[in-house]
Amino acid sequence: MPWLVWLLAAAALGAAEFFTLTLVFGLLAGAALVAAVVAGVGVGLLGQLVALGLAAVAGLAIVRPVALRHMAQAPLVHEGSDALIGKRAEVMQEVTATHGLVKVSGEEWSARALDESHVIPVGALVDVMEIEGATAVVYPRELLP
Repeated sequence: MPWLVWLLAAAALGAAEFFTLTLVFGLLAGAALVAAVVAGVGVGLLGQLVALGLAAVAGLAIVRPVALRHMAQAPLVHEGSDALIGKRAEVMQEVTATHGLVKVSGEEWSARALDESHVIPVGALVDVMEIEGATAVVYPRELLP
C-alpha cells in the first residue's frame, strides 16, 4: 500500500502548488505520481525513491527552464488601451499640445500632439504613439503645412 502514500504526497504537493504557483511543487507532485506508479508495479522502497529523484530532477532540469522562458516573454496580444498604440486615427477636433479629439477604431478619444509645436487640423490622419490615461498621444502621418 505504499502507492497510496505516494498519491497522498502528490495531492499535498499539488495543493501546495495551487497556493504558491511556483511550479516546483507541481513538478514534485508529478514525481510523486511516478513513484506511486513504480510502487504500484511492486518495486521496493529504494526503487521508488530513485524514481522519485529521477522524475524530480528531470522535471526541474527540463520542464522548469522552458516554463520560465515562456512566462518571461511579453504577451503577443495587446489588450485594452495598449491595443490602440500604433493604430491610425482621424482628427475630429484640432489637436494641439494640450487638447484635441481623434477617432481610433471607431471610438472617440481625447488627444494631444506628441510634438508640442504641432497643431494638427481636422481630417488629418495621425498615428497613436502612446496612451496616457484617457488621452491618445498622436503624431501626424504626413507633413503638416
